This record gives sequence, C-alpha cells and structure tokens, in this order.
Amino acid sequence: MKLFLGKQLSYMLEKNKSRNNLKAFAKFLVFVASVIVVHSVVFHFIMVYEGREYSWLTGFYWTMTVMSTLGFGDITFSSDLGKLFSVLVLLSGIFLLLILLPFGFIRFFYLPLMEAHARTLPQRHIPPETTGHVLFTSWQEIERGLAERLTVLGIPYYVIVPDPVKANELHIDGVPVITGELDATKTYKNAAIHNAKALFLSDTDAANTGIILTVREIDTEVPIITLAEEDESVDLLELAGATHVLPLKRRLGEQLANRVQSMRSQVHIIGKMQNLLIGEFPVHGTPLAGQTLQEIHLRRKTGANVVGIWKRGQMQPVRPDTVVDEWSLPVVVCTMEQMDSINRMVRTSQQNTNPVLVIGGSKVGRATAKELRENGLKVHLIEHDPEKAAKAEQCADKVFMGEAADREVLEEAGLDLASSVVLTTNDDATNAYLCIYFRKLKPSIRIVSRITYERNIETIHRAGADFALSYSSLGQELVLAILQNREFIFLGSDIDFHILDVPPSIAGTTIRESNIGARTGLNIIAIDFHNQTSIAGPDTKLPPKARLIALGTAAQVNEMHRIFD
Repeated sequence: MKLFLGKQLSYMLEKNKSRNNLKAFAKFLVFVASVIVVHSVVFHFIMVYEGREYSWLTGFYWTMTVMSTLGFGDITFSSDLGKLFSVLVLLSGIFLLLILLPFGFIRFFYLPLMEAHARTLPQRHIPPETTGHVLFTSWQEIERGLAERLTVLGIPYYVIVPDPVKANELHIDGVPVITGELDATKTYKNAAIHNAKALFLSDTDAANTGIILTVREIDTEVPIITLAEEDESVDLLELAGATHVLPLKRRLGEQLANRVQSMRSQVHIIGKMQNLLIGEFPVHGTPLAGQTLQEIHLRRKTGANVVGIWKRGQMQPVRPDTVVDEWSLPVVVCTMEQMDSINRMVRTSQQNTNPVLVIGGSKVGRATAKELRENGLKVHLIEHDPEKAAKAEQCADKVFMGEAADREVLEEAGLDLASSVVLTTNDDATNAYLCIYFRKLKPSIRIVSRITYERNIETIHRAGADFALSYSSLGQELVLAILQNREFIFLGSDIDFHILDVPPSIAGTTIRESNIGARTGLNIIAIDFHNQTSIAGPDTKLPPKARLIALGTAAQVNEMHRIFD
C-alpha cells in the first residue's frame, strides 16, 4: 500500500497542474494557521482585559474547540466583547474548517491523487485495434534493449507481468504493461495475440515451454521466438510450438570465435543483405598495414566499399585519410566476386598455427572452443572447475586446470605463443581484470571478451579488449533480424544496419547533394530499389520509394527522421 501511494504521489508531482494545485492548497493551509494564531493571541488579551490569565497553549486549545464547533464550555468569556469575539471565531471556523478546508482538500489533493491512481493502474488488456505489436513475458536486459530499438522502428510492444506491484512500477516508469497470469489463455487474448507480430520469451526452458503450449491452445499462427538455455531443449521447444528457438549461449560462443584471427587473412562474412555481403578482414600481416584507404584504392581495385573500421574494440567511421593500422579490422560491403578480389589482396602465406587461449569452460567457453577448432585453430582452454574442465575436453585440444590469473598456468597453456585470448566468464568484473592482466603480460595479444551487461562495454574496452560482445546485444540483433525478416548481421556495437525509406524531401538527389552523412552521421552503404540492392557511392542517386541501407546508431536514425521527415 505504501508503495502504491508513493508511486501515485510521485506521478502526481510530475504534473505542473498538480504541483500548482498543491501550492494553492498549501497557501490556504498557511492562511488557516495564521487565523488560528491571531485568534489565540486575541483570546489571551481579552482574558487579561477580564482579569483572567491563561497560557498560550490554552488559547490555542480554546480557539480550536470553538472553530471546530466542539465547544466544550470549560472556558468562556464573561464580557460582551469576549462573547462577540467567540461568535466571530465560531463563524470563521465554520467557513474555513467545515466548508473551505474539505473543498480544498478534495479539489487540490484528493481528486488529483485519484486521477494519478487511475493513470498508474496497469491495463488488463490492450486496445483491441492494436496490431503488429511484440509481446514480452519478462523485462530483462534483452527486452529493455529491444524495446528501445522497436521504438525507433515504430513497432509497438507490451510486457505481460503477472505481479500487479511489479506491473505498476513498470507502468509508472512508462513501460507499456498488461497484467495477467502467464499460464492463462485469457491473458493472451487480452494481449491481442491474434494480431501480434511476435511473442518473445526469455525465461527458463521449462517456463517457456509452458507459455508456448498455452499460447498454441488459442493461436497456431503467431510467431513465437524463444531463447534456449540448453542445446537439448531446442527440439523440445520446437515440438511445443516455438517458431524460432535461439540457443543464445552457443551463438555467443560462435560469434566470439569468429572474431579471432583465423588461419589465413581473408574476408570473414558477418552477414548478408540480398545479393550483398557484409564482411570484415584482418590487416595484421598484410601489405595494407600502415596505409590510408586512399592509398589502398580498395573501391577502385575491387568495387567493394569500406563502411567502417574496428580499432581497439570501437567501430569508427572512415574517410579517405583513415589509416589502416596493423590491428584494425575494416568492415566492407561487397559482392561475392568483390570479396574474392579483396582476398587476393590481403591473403598471406603466413598461417596462424599458434594456440588460442579460451578462458572459461562454461557453455559459452565450450561453444567458443568448438567453433575455433572448426575454423582450423588450435585451442587451449583454462578452467578451474573440475566438472566443467572434464566437459571441455571434447571441445578443446588441451584443457588446463587452474586460475586464469595464475601466471604459471598461463605459461603452461602457451601464453607466449598465443596470438589471441577469448574471455568467456559471465562476470564482467573478472573479464575486465583479465583484460588488464593479459594486456600487461603480452601487449600484442588480441583480446576478445564476453560481457554480460551492455552497460559495461566501454569499461571492458578501456581495460584493453580488442572486441567485446554482449549477450544482450546479440540476443537483440537475432530477434530483430527475425522481426524484420532479414539476414542476421551483427557488428557487436551500438552501431547497426538499418533499412529506411528514402525521405521524399531528398528523393532524386545524390547522396553527396543530400548531405545526409554530415547532417546525421549515418553511412549510406547501399540502395534497395525494385528488389535490387546495389552498393552506394557519393554520386549515387536516391530514387523515390527506394530504401536506404544505412550503418549507424538508433540516435542517428532518429536524427534523420527529425531532419528529413
């Protein structure tokens, strides 16, 4: 009850009108208090006039009993002046305390509080005309990030919360919520499940299975996207009725492994967009190291377009004078033929036969080791837990028991020879500590790190990671790719690929003439027109009703809409 009242008061005080009402009511209370003080003082002087003397507290007591019409009769005046004053005090009490005070309380406090109460109550159903919305059954890191990105895309979403107190808190915080039990078909009918774009589940495998079975009782068509904690649960969740099952920890391990330099320098494909490929390639050991993009002439020689470059864990925009240093990773948009041309430019005879160190033998660590071995790399895994170490023996070439911060264990595992280390523990503080430790022991080593909370990505980069991948951001991108019916493309940063309609205000102009890059920060990398996607350059025209494929942040997309729409 206290929590509800506090939330309602907080909501009420956020409104200017409510604050003004409360100020007016406070002024009235000050006026009433002043009248009571004046009456108490006059009582004291009239009593002295009649030859009697009472304390100031007695004067206040008499004033309150008369103004409130209680009139105990234990203290009375004997003079006509005193009796006239008593009548005046009685009339002022009737007017101020019995008429104006209740009216002011109701008008300036009680009614706004009731309005706040009504507005802070979460709904039990969404408007029936709502369509194309996404439903969540929990509100965790992935859902919060997805909500921000869905808002940018103009896709409505709702969170189904069984706990009314939690639902009320989220509702007051501005999160669209409906209340209802997760195992009741009525809840999903109230959530307009038949009109929903998708239902996303991120609870335990058992809980997700129960929700899927409940939803499939009333709707067999709505897409259900669910996470899977265990690889063994994938088939079970699909049998229950899930449309898309995402074993996120396994996918996280695969993505971490793909950010490690492989046997030879070549373009690593990270996504597809119709006939275009998005890839990145290592510069280390190639003739390109130390040159600017203008000196490399990659676009003239291959036709591919460099749209960004990874440097020390940060995706940076590129210009002709951008230097491609030894440890950078250019990101390119190209066709299959153009990718072959780039590979001929960057391929070296040198092969990476040194081991990759994987720290942690949990599900993510084992998935990372397995993917690295499939990429042809030798894997040495370090784990302090005997049970996890035993499971990891099937995934790694060698498993070493001990702490990752133990230098003797690291030397035994081959730190001196290793070119890369992958940190897979689920503790961000531990990974940050290990980043600093490895960077001190071997400054040239490439560090790829997992992070659990996206808010720590800058911390892990400052600690020395070359690449950091968030469990949450990977989950968001996988779900968005499904919702947008496109290929999965993941850069591992807040920078993302966006598909946007050409604003009418710049249709028919070239990219250079629109100045869209300078004004918004977006990098237009391709144009999709009549189902044909082509790489965009400064002189590419923007046809009406075409779609832009842009690289940038959600804030930059919002800025584009603000300026050009």
